[in-house]
This record gives sequence, C-alpha cells and structure tokens, in this order.
Amino acid sequence: QVQLVESGGGWVQPGGSLRLSCAASGFPFSNYALNWYRQAPGKERELVAGITSGVSSRANYADSVKGRFTISRDNVKNTVYLQMNSLKPEDTAVYYCNAVARALVRNYDYWGQGTQVTVSS
Repeated sequence: QVQLVESGGGWVQPGGSLRLSCAASGFPFSNYALNWYRQAPGKERELVAGITSGVSSRANYADSVKGRFTISRDNVKNTVYLQMNSLKPEDTAVYYCNAVARALVRNYDYWGQGTQVTVSS
C-alpha cells in the first residue's frame, strides 16, 4: 500500500528552523522524483522544492525559499526531508510531500496528508 507520511511541522518564531520528514512506503522510492509543496489559506498550492530520482539527486527551489530551505533524500530510509531555516511568517502553510515517476503507459503521482507549519511571533 502506497503511503507518504509527513512529520516535523509545528510552530516556530520568525528566524527559527524546522526539519520536515516524509516517510514513504509501498513503491520503489529511489525511482521517484520527490517534491515539497505548500498551501497557505486562500492561496494556490505552490512547489517549494524538488529533488530528482537519478544518481545526481539534483535539487531545485522556489525563489522564495532559495538559500533558506534544503531538500534531501535518503534512499535507504525511503525518506525525503525539507530543512527550513530562517523561517518567515509567509512560510506559514500546510506542507505536502509528493512523489512522481514517469512511465510509458502512465505516470505515478502520490501525495502525503500534509503537515502544518506556523511561523509567528
């Protein structure tokens, strides 16, 4: 059974840090690109960071988080992380883990349930 479970969210003051984790099971994790999305109240869901499935594990980031957030993956633990530093109130959102793979006949696209991140003073 495919499962993506986020954890690590919570409340922090501006300037603080959090590390989000997403534990995956039920699919070949190492073959999937991994993404973190977030959605704030009244706003569209946006891509925060992504990391490729290849040996290079290339990462990309939204301009709004570049230099503050780091995405990483552990293919042994089947877990993807999002290290968030220098957090700002505008980072407040529900953060979602996403796993994607492209195949010949279909694409595979899985989502976690989300974890709340609140940045306020």
